[in-house]
Formats: sequence, C-alpha cells, structure tokens
Amino acid sequence: MGTPELISPRSTRVTAAKRLVRRNVRGKERRFLAEGPQAVREALGHRSGDEPTLVELFTTVEAAERYAEIIGAAREEGARVHLADEATIAEIATTVTPQGLVGVCRFLDTPFADITAARPRLVAVLSNVRDPGNAGTVLRCADAAGADAVVLTDASVDVYNPKAVRASVGSLFHLPVAVGVPVETAVTGLREAGVRILAADGAGEDDLDTELDRGTMGGPTAWIFGNEAWGLPEETRALADAVVRVPIHGRAESLNLATAAAVCLYGSARAQRHG
Repeated sequence: MGTPELISPRSTRVTAAKRLVRRNVRGKERRFLAEGPQAVREALGHRSGDEPTLVELFTTVEAAERYAEIIGAAREEGARVHLADEATIAEIATTVTPQGLVGVCRFLDTPFADITAARPRLVAVLSNVRDPGNAGTVLRCADAAGADAVVLTDASVDVYNPKAVRASVGSLFHLPVAVGVPVETAVTGLREAGVRILAADGAGEDDLDTELDRGTMGGPTAWIFGNEAWGLPEETRALADAVVRVPIHGRAESLNLATAAAVCLYGSARAQRHG
C-alpha cells in the first residue's frame, strides 16, 4: 500500500478552515469548527435545512483508521474529507491536544419565530453570558434536562466559538438554538407563546424550593440566566414574571452559572412531568 496523499498545509482549504477561529469570518461564511470524534459524529447526525451540517472534514491518517465509521459516514453525506498530518490538524484545531478530527459545519441556528411557533414548554435564555465555556455548558444542561430550545441574546457570546462548541459536548446539534435575539424580544415572544418567564438571580425574592412547593412551575417556562460575574441587570429582572434564587442550604457563597442553570432546568422538568 502506498503512502496516503496528505493535504498541503498551504492549501486554500486549510487556510479557509483556520480563519474560522475568528468570529467575523464565521459570521460571513456561516461556517464553524467542530473538533473531535464526539462533535463530528453529532454533526453527521444533523442537517441544516435540507443539507448536511458537516461539509468538510480534516483528519490524520491515524484518526481516519481509528474512526473509520465516521470517515465513511462523512463521505456518504458528501462531505469533503482531507487527510492531513498532525501539524496541519494542530494549526486548524484550537485545543492543546487535538484528537485528529476537525469538521467544518454549516451554521445551524433556528429563527426565534420558529421556536415560539412550536409552543415550547422549557427554554433557557442566556442574557449577557460572555464566557463561551459557560454558554456551551448551559446548552448541554438544557439538552440533558429536556429543554425545547436555547436562546442567546444579542449581548451574549457567539455560540459557534470553538470553546462553546466543545463545552456543549454535542448538544449544540441536538436542540434548536436561536442567536442574536434582544432580551426584550425573547421575553415578549415567549410570553405570547404562553410561556412563563422566570429570571434566575441570587437576589430573587422567591427561591426555587418555594416555587416548587407552590406548584407554580408545571406549565411552560423560560429561565433567563445572566452573566456569572454580575448577574442580571434590574431592567432584565423587571421583564420576568418572577425572580427566583437557588437556595443555598450550606455555606457556599454561591453557585456557578452552569450549576445554577442545571438546578433550575431540572426543577422545571420535574415539575412539568408531575404537573
């Protein structure tokens, strides 16, 4: 067997993929990077409209052998597959230790109007969430809790940031995500769709236990989660039907954003199942 032909690190395809680490390029091209076998596998199971989400795949020879089923599926879906050396993969990837697979994917965000038209029962709204790791992890929590959608406001981080994509651990490909929605628009649209709006804030007048004990959380609910460092501004809290804090029963000063989001979303999911 001959030596496999590898794509040149100076190839225009490699250069184009490397540029997707920049937000303005992602927005212009409507493409983003998905790194590692888990993300690439999930991308293969998703379609953007009528087209496959995964459009291109860079892989080392070793990874192509190890994940032969992924490579085969990518080719069947019509994705361009490029064999590359480890140095080229490292130039495209944003992780310290790349796993040998980097996919180029189409944007997959859903119009906000489509989310409200589907009459969702559980939604996470990320308002002014700037850390991509937090955004991706909350998206993962929402997916695990069975949420119907995630909405990122116009002041939040780019959900296609490589760190956000990695932190979602594939959940980005599992549920509708709307991006760039003003928080006022998100609240108005969800309320008109029959959804109760709860703002999660450590200074909330009600706590989650009280809400659950009252039996008020069994209906369609959207949780607004704010910036981990400074929470939700007063004008955003004022938009909600209630401002709810997660009770701290021990001595911890607070919970981080992703943990608080998981507690709130699972609380709603349980209430809805028993409602």
